[in-house]
Amino acid sequence: MPDNDNTNWTMEIRSRSGWFDINLSELWRYRDLILLFVRRDFVAYYKQTILGPLWFLLQPLFTTVVFTIIFSRIAQIPTDGLPPFLFYMSGTVAWTYFASCMTQTSNTFITNAGIFGKVYFPRLVVPIAVVISNLIAFAIQFGLFLAFLCYFYLTGADIHPNGWLLLVPLLLVQMAALGLGMGILISSMTTKYRDLAFALGFGVQLWMYATPIVYPLSQIPAQWQWLFALNPMTAIIETFRYAFLGSGAIQLWMLGVSFAMTILILAVGIVLFSRVEKTFMDTI
Repeated sequence: MPDNDNTNWTMEIRSRSGWFDINLSELWRYRDLILLFVRRDFVAYYKQTILGPLWFLLQPLFTTVVFTIIFSRIAQIPTDGLPPFLFYMSGTVAWTYFASCMTQTSNTFITNAGIFGKVYFPRLVVPIAVVISNLIAFAIQFGLFLAFLCYFYLTGADIHPNGWLLLVPLLLVQMAALGLGMGILISSMTTKYRDLAFALGFGVQLWMYATPIVYPLSQIPAQWQWLFALNPMTAIIETFRYAFLGSGAIQLWMLGVSFAMTILILAVGIVLFSRVEKTFMDTI
């Protein structure tokens, strides 16, 4: 190559070896690829099913009906005076978005090993696309929840939407961040420890029952509520429910703990994910 070569490069791809050598600005340059992955995930998910996108509505609806029958009618667990159907649906819709983000991003390296081994792009593109595609599913399910909310409100149910609704977009961002952080953290560890992939489904179920979805936080003795506050989804679910239904236990210190743990999990997940992506092809 001549010494006077004046070629102007628009991009430089170089190896990164440090734990904190992370270039998040690359994600913006690959935003078109993110949108392509979003379309792929959303369209292909129910492409060969008979009911197609209707499953987005049927899943939370059937889950809510089952919860209402088992936990309200049979177990007779109180719902803080709220209509049981709305109580369970509010928790189910929010939890489903978080759980879907976590479980679907937890197999990022294993599922996409073929693509990762052939072409370069920021590996975080894939889990971020999953979070966005699940946001579309959440919007559909959220619309269903709002329809039932309006019906119960117009029929005189004792529900009181309030100013905490302004916090809902932030709660949604926090659920996305928490699901992404946990998902990429698990994905990074499953490249070496495949047992985590088998334990994930069981772990998600345990986490759900450790979150006030089928029971209100008010049913937990006061001396044990600090333990439930360590679960970042507790404050999110309670605040989400209180914002729309006007009943629940909102404590600012719980929201603070939840937010701090979300930031910590996301940061650790990104650092570990960026570290593993450099060498995972050798171990997967």
